[in-house]
Amino acid sequence: MVLDAYRNTADVVLQPLATRLAHVHPDVFTWTAFGCALLAGTGFLIGGTGFLLLGVLGVLGNALFDALDGKVARVAGRASRRGDFLDHVLDRYADVFMLAGIAFGVYSGNLALGLISILGVLLASYMGTQAQAVGVGRDYGGLLGRADRLVILLVAGILQLFVPPTTRLGISPLLLSPLEWSLALFAVLGHFTAIQRALTAWERLGGR
Repeated sequence: MVLDAYRNTADVVLQPLATRLAHVHPDVFTWTAFGCALLAGTGFLIGGTGFLLLGVLGVLGNALFDALDGKVARVAGRASRRGDFLDHVLDRYADVFMLAGIAFGVYSGNLALGLISILGVLLASYMGTQAQAVGVGRDYGGLLGRADRLVILLVAGILQLFVPPTTRLGISPLLLSPLEWSLALFAVLGHFTAIQRALTAWERLGGR
């Protein structure tokens, strides 16, 4: 995960915030993060400056609250397998909803690209948890983690604010809107990450 190198930097802000919010149940942050993802997907789907801005803010909110739920759980001593399970389930639905919003929305309409990108994201996440299921530990490694995806979505959404919906960027025949470019990155890097995690688990299993 590319952003792992900056985890300690983010903790400077997140850890004190989690301490202040330790009285709130961690699941509240998990569900709030999911609600932000629904707003993001809806904003990307409908389009227009107002809804697109809602989409960008939804991605930002999803990133913030998704980072907080686990930290609050640990600070408050409420970490549990049930909470971890809920977090992962809602994260996957959040990913699908945000990417589907782009694929079906006014800034793309490219359903094939949307499908491939969603499969890449889901398979990368699946390989990480499947490694845990076979006893070699959960794998968050690889080129494209969830934090990386959210940053890409955030940057693409901000760029889209300054580009008309019908404008495509790139070199012919590869001309895409900024939000479509995020789908293209997920389509390529998501599957690449899935393969990375699968190979890592395979090597660990061979060692055992």
